[in-house]
Amino acid sequence: MSDLFYGVAYYDEYMPEERLAKDIALMQETGINVVRIAESTWSTLEPREGEYNFYHIDRVLNAMHEAGIAVIIGTPTYAVPAWLAAKHPDILVTTVDGQQKYGPRQIMDIVNPTFRRYAEKIIRTLMTHVQHHPAIIGWQLDNETKHYDNIGRYMQEGFVRSLREKYPDLDRLNNDFGLDYWSNRIDSWQDFPPVENTINASLACAFSRYQRQQVTEYLAWQAEIVREYAQPHQFVTHNFDFEWRGYSYGVQPRVDHFAAAQALDIAGVDIYHPGQKHLTGREIAFGGAITRSLKQGKNYFVLETQAQGFAQWTPYPGQLRLQAFSHVASGAAMVSYWHWHSIHNAFETYWKGLLSHDFSRNATWQEATTIGADFARLSPQLAELKAENDVALLISNEAMDALNQFRPGDAQGNIYNDIFRRFHDALYDHNISLDIIHDVNEETSRYRVLIVPGLYAADDGLLTRINRYIEQGGRALIGFKSGFSDENVKVRSGAQPGVLCESCGVSYSQFTLPEETTVSACSSDIDCSKDNQVELWMELLTPDAGTRTLLRYQHPAWGDYAAATEADYGQGRAIYVGFLPQKTLISQLFDRLTVGLELRSRTSAYRYPLVVKKMRNRDGNSIHFLFNYSGDPLAFISETSGNALLSGEKVHCGQPLRLRAWEFSIIES
Repeated sequence: MSDLFYGVAYYDEYMPEERLAKDIALMQETGINVVRIAESTWSTLEPREGEYNFYHIDRVLNAMHEAGIAVIIGTPTYAVPAWLAAKHPDILVTTVDGQQKYGPRQIMDIVNPTFRRYAEKIIRTLMTHVQHHPAIIGWQLDNETKHYDNIGRYMQEGFVRSLREKYPDLDRLNNDFGLDYWSNRIDSWQDFPPVENTINASLACAFSRYQRQQVTEYLAWQAEIVREYAQPHQFVTHNFDFEWRGYSYGVQPRVDHFAAAQALDIAGVDIYHPGQKHLTGREIAFGGAITRSLKQGKNYFVLETQAQGFAQWTPYPGQLRLQAFSHVASGAAMVSYWHWHSIHNAFETYWKGLLSHDFSRNATWQEATTIGADFARLSPQLAELKAENDVALLISNEAMDALNQFRPGDAQGNIYNDIFRRFHDALYDHNISLDIIHDVNEETSRYRVLIVPGLYAADDGLLTRINRYIEQGGRALIGFKSGFSDENVKVRSGAQPGVLCESCGVSYSQFTLPEETTVSACSSDIDCSKDNQVELWMELLTPDAGTRTLLRYQHPAWGDYAAATEADYGQGRAIYVGFLPQKTLISQLFDRLTVGLELRSRTSAYRYPLVVKKMRNRDGNSIHFLFNYSGDPLAFISETSGNALLSGEKVHCGQPLRLRAWEFSIIES
């Protein structure tokens, strides 16, 4: 990909008036060089079973090609037509709330063979029709695919088959999952109960893992079909998304991104985030770090992000530019908005596109034209950027499932992602750039520091590999609850944190909930005078001989116990934290852990709202992105020398610099 892509989703089918020629002229003025089409309009493409209408597809492909704008075609399978649901109501997904009724998108049962048959037919018919069109550069599989909380017949039958393959001996299944509890024991496969009401976390988490595996299989199935028709120069991608809390919040619980991405040529992602005064760049950073890691550090596509979006996201002047280049600074090779024009009917009427409902040249569109121009001008310097981070953060869908089965106290929602975001955001604010990984293996040795938040469920092998990583010279910051249960969510019967006791030099057998508890520092390089509250959970830690106590609980009953410890192990070092710290304390513990290390991931001595990203371009030069994530001007001293790519000026190390509100600078050195 020699140039950056700047794109939009485009729906000729939705237009209230004839717009195609006008829109293309505006796109060219904006600098748009790619559009996404087709993924949402199965009912338009096949209005009745076996009757096809590719009018909108053809006219858009032809017009875009004539204008020099590339096209990505999406398989139109995530929103089923009414006639299909009426003829085969069994294709609608069944959840714990019952079978879904027709209306919304993403209500189909992706493992239902009838749905698969019709989905394959529309994919093949569409591919046959358009496969040789010269405008097409790639194919998007489905859209933000998940399992949609499917507990239907085919999902449950498949789950039981998978268990039968893994457990020829039912006694072993009963033992691994602890099914003797409350008389849940199963002694005949024919008696296997529905899982949606299980009180057994081991069984529930195994089913959740199986549901994710079906998403992986479904995308691989689509990819295999698409590749029968795709040309050698065309890529296959998919737009993964994240846990949704009104915006992209954390690790997606319903998809194993790392497994599912194996079917793709290029990883794609949808990243949405708070705007206006709440814009921080944190979601762009973690979303980019995950997606970049899906294909071993290769560039990825932001297939959807907001232009105007919700009313509370309408960007302040400068924010659209800041957002676009923040994606590039994380390794994105494409920034594409959902969507070009604002919808005039239906559910997403108020999720605005780049153009408002009146199609005018609004202020956000005008700012977009500067992005398009800069993408074109700076592609030689900014396309194909590579990260060189030496800090990694470990995530785990299995740990997420397990921890969310046993939320501490009265905690609600996806508590794993709250913990993940606390650690990630603390390091982001501290200008520590990191990769996000899903396993520890030989390749992990290239990282000098490993962050392990909330690894509640893990097999002995993974924990042993973490120990080995530390022993061989790595440094690890390990969060509470890690190592507590095995891969089947069976609590380990020895001292906690299980296998990690060896490297962390600490143990505990009791824990409690924090109530008006703070921590005090036992080391002069840690300041606990503020932001010292203990949150969520308290492990009452007892350090081994030779292990250093860094923090101690301030509580009349628990003051004798350590809250955080540091131990040398082999050539490495581990800090273990027995509670959820505040962000500033996490950054201090990180600094303590990494004392004496020159880290590539430490991009600046400054802190948020000055966010500094550093990448390597294809010429081997360093690219420094300096973002002011603030509504106030920011003055600071340059930490590097080079050429400012936006202004063309020379910058010298030690030179005073100033960024206006929401402004950024890019320096090549």
